[in-house]
Amino acid sequence: MQLENDRILRALAREPVDRTPVWMMRQAGRYLPEYRELRGQAGSFMDLCRDTDRACEVTLQPLERFPLDAAILFSDILTIPDAMGLGLYFETGEGPKFRKPVRTPAEVAALEVPDAERDLDYVMNAVSAIRRELNGRVPLIGFSGSPWTLATYMVEGASSKDFRHVKTMLYDTPDTMHQLLDVLARSVTDYLNAQIRAGAQVVQIFDTWGGSLSTPAYLEFSLRYMEQIVAGLIRSHEGRRVPVILFTKNGGQWLEHIAASGADALGLDWSTELADARRRVGHRVALQGNLDPNVLFAKPSAIRAEVARVLDSYGSGPGHIFNLGHGISQFTDPDHVSAFMEALHELSPSYHAAD
Repeated sequence: MQLENDRILRALAREPVDRTPVWMMRQAGRYLPEYRELRGQAGSFMDLCRDTDRACEVTLQPLERFPLDAAILFSDILTIPDAMGLGLYFETGEGPKFRKPVRTPAEVAALEVPDAERDLDYVMNAVSAIRRELNGRVPLIGFSGSPWTLATYMVEGASSKDFRHVKTMLYDTPDTMHQLLDVLARSVTDYLNAQIRAGAQVVQIFDTWGGSLSTPAYLEFSLRYMEQIVAGLIRSHEGRRVPVILFTKNGGQWLEHIAASGADALGLDWSTELADARRRVGHRVALQGNLDPNVLFAKPSAIRAEVARVLDSYGSGPGHIFNLGHGISQFTDPDHVSAFMEALHELSPSYHAAD
């Protein structure tokens, strides 16, 4: 199917575009009143994820409001450990939790790679439904958590501030940690490939907690397994290349290493200046980011000024996908997102005049 808007795919390939393409991490979610209404009808968060029609509707909601250049699958990064039987649940105000954390060598050894087509069929059903409804309007982005990030939730049993249990495993029993990360890397590879076969045209790996590691630990226990995933992914489907984006939050110090991973693009949070990142990685990869999500709480004139600053930091030419430096806050006023989009659409074409 011919895409009406392929700016993101062209930017990921570092090809010329008429303006800087944009999407937002967590663009389908709690900041939209229409999402909150649908979420209330669905029951639990996971009930919403498992409802094909509602998951499709939620994915498309932001595209009805804003001139975005991609849709991203509405799901959660913890679907894989849930499919492993760890008992994922959500408590209001406390985030995700697991009924059966994984902390011993025996518990790690018992884990098996889920059958993505069978055990996560609701995700593939949503991907297929979204592609049908998009009907070539914009590309669809699929995603997964990174092995290290998934491991943090599985070992801690919930979100963590100090990563005490998972880092104890890493340092005390590194062989057990490698065994856990290997089964997760194989699971993520199968999961993302199933999303691609179902219709995802871009995939992103969210390494939300990679930045919590030391440099040697990051290279050994996070990046190594993302490289394994990238090497095992379907890279061409439906006659097009399927680009891969790696995003390590607080990972700006490792850009040269991440750029050598085989990914097509690096996601950046707001702590790394785009100009510096571009100088360091050269033409090897595209760059995605990196407006601080809290800028969207400011008045429209301040939002515009920050959009201009980010565009100026990247500079002219292809290879930039505009995004937030992390997920949009649930407390964001949608009108401020509109101000963000208007500023980007007005200001970015001048950076591509010579493309």
